[in-house]
Amino acid sequence: MKYAAVKRAYDLLSPAYDLLFDRIFYPGRVAAVSRLRIKSGQRVLELGIGTGLNLPLYPADCRLVGIDLSRQMLRKAQERVTELGLANVRLLVMDATRLSFADNAFDHVLGTYVISAVPDPVQVLQEARRVCRSGGSIVILNHFKSENRVLGAFEELVAPITTRLGLFKPDLALGPLLEQAGLTPDQVQRVSGLNGWRLVPCINRK
Repeated sequence: MKYAAVKRAYDLLSPAYDLLFDRIFYPGRVAAVSRLRIKSGQRVLELGIGTGLNLPLYPADCRLVGIDLSRQMLRKAQERVTELGLANVRLLVMDATRLSFADNAFDHVLGTYVISAVPDPVQVLQEARRVCRSGGSIVILNHFKSENRVLGAFEELVAPITTRLGLFKPDLALGPLLEQAGLTPDQVQRVSGLNGWRLVPCINRK
């Protein structure tokens, strides 16, 4: 998967993204933001904020920074910020593998439906750990390779196609990813009623 392909794919998807993905993934997004347990004044980073579907779910008294590689997606997110009258949100075009934030800059980091849509998911999670303070939450919501042999084989079969298109990597395995990134989940749970979709909350232990 290449960054140019990812950016192109999501620039093209931006006009229809909300229609395609809002309702079906809503329960998972609610659960993911809830698991952050955000307190007043805390600093939150959302990786791959996209069109800002998660924005209404955050408490108004936190300080939120959302980043994305796609300018088109961020334009939609900015429209949502304006519509909701959010004064606590900052949106930036940024590569999640090279975050331009200081160490320990955030209390929490969230990535919903993004970790399999980046070329280097391990590096993204390592950067998330770097910018998240010790004891802070790193919550991942994503599709991971199914443990069912038949479904897992199918995901491996279609992976070259979706990866080449810059959409996502359906055969990303959760266990090796967390091990390489140095993360240990509190409890992995299935979300959205769909096979392979997992909510993975972690405490950043440095």
